[in-house]
Amino acid sequence: MCLFRYDDDPEPEERDPAGPLYVPVRPGAPAVTVRLFRTPLGARTAVGFTTRERLTATLGAGQPWVRLSGPVLRSLTGPLGAGLLTVDPTLTAPPVTAPPAAARRTRAPGRRRAGVAPRPGGPVRGAPAPSHRARGRPGAPRGP
Repeated sequence: MCLFRYDDDPEPEERDPAGPLYVPVRPGAPAVTVRLFRTPLGARTAVGFTTRERLTATLGAGQPWVRLSGPVLRSLTGPLGAGLLTVDPTLTAPPVTAPPAAARRTRAPGRRRAGVAPRPGGPVRGAPAPSHRARGRPGAPRGP
């Protein structure tokens, strides 16, 4: 039986992946800044990818990146409140798309469509509710 050992394979008890990660950054004037993300529960997390292809598939081809090891990434982001390191996240929000043309044509609140009569016995949508004083009920609260 032959066993192979690879230097970039992490040991099961290690917290960080072996080898440098592709870490998304924001470009800045003097330097770049590591991008921080949030988990589905709202905790701040640093993100790293094991391959450039995974980073591109998740964040797009235009995302700038740097190579950092897991321990270095933790030491950079820990003081910023990002105690977690997420490696190769796959769940992302769907891309933002324009709403359908029918959804963009909405009426202003309180306006009726032409030719539509209000419901009998019901208030007109968007119309203010009558005040107690206007109804003339005895014992209704009076204004100043």
